[in-house]
Amino acid sequence: MAIIVNEKTIFVIQGITGKQGRIHASHSLEYGCKLVGGVTPGKGGETVGNLPVFNTVQEAIDSCGPIDASMVLVPPFGVKESVLEAIDCGIETIIPITEHVPVKDTMIIREHAMANQCRIIGPNTIGVISPGLSKIGIMPGFLYSQGRVGIVSRSGTLTHEVASCLSRKGVGQSTCVGIGGDPIPGSSFTDILELFKDDSETCCVILVGEIGGAGEEMAAEYLKSVNYSKPVVAFIAGSTAPEKKKMGHAGAIVSGNAGTASSKRNALESAGVKVAKGLEELLNITADIVANEVK
Repeated sequence: MAIIVNEKTIFVIQGITGKQGRIHASHSLEYGCKLVGGVTPGKGGETVGNLPVFNTVQEAIDSCGPIDASMVLVPPFGVKESVLEAIDCGIETIIPITEHVPVKDTMIIREHAMANQCRIIGPNTIGVISPGLSKIGIMPGFLYSQGRVGIVSRSGTLTHEVASCLSRKGVGQSTCVGIGGDPIPGSSFTDILELFKDDSETCCVILVGEIGGAGEEMAAEYLKSVNYSKPVVAFIAGSTAPEKKKMGHAGAIVSGNAGTASSKRNALESAGVKVAKGLEELLNITADIVANEVK
């Protein structure tokens, strides 16, 4: 069944005429996605490949019909206006890929999205892929394979690594979601775990966290509160990062004893999550879960 994105998902790219927009429009079409056009103010009437370009999201809807999602590939200070426009046009899922979006802009986006029942994935994300069905994101599709393991991660690189290594073991994925590495994500670990809980084609979930923030601890509280029925396996990156230093992402900053690898590990283990010490252990635990489920 997959979550968020499937073979029926129709989407546009906001910022399609930029370098990254053109590249990922081409990659989306190569993957078989239902990308129907793009939006760049002032460039309506142009084309990118065979895709039409519109001045506004509403023009795209008027021309192409109902649109389920948007991938946003615009510069950081243009993300807020682009996302708010898509929300106001009734787009249900918006995935701003852009990094370095001002935190205050993300807060405004989140508030407006919640008020309009819109799902935001990102910013600073690789996006979402349901292997073999569709993707709205910048991940190399060939690294992923179709199967029954869900992945939710703050790190795009680690998502690629985990999925590709699982695929080499013959273990496919149902959907892989990069929630992004910023301090305030549009969707949290808890939000995505909730979606996986109700997905009949996901048999277990991998949670890839990192130091900084409280998202992993909040996910642990959620897992305990609902008595989560599916196995969850986790890995927390950054256990060897220098104290009080950020690691890679803007959200990977540890303050005092909060947000440390050990605090996250302890919280998740208290919720019944198997927390791997390294990626190899993570892969082996997951492969065993899938193998036992098949039996």
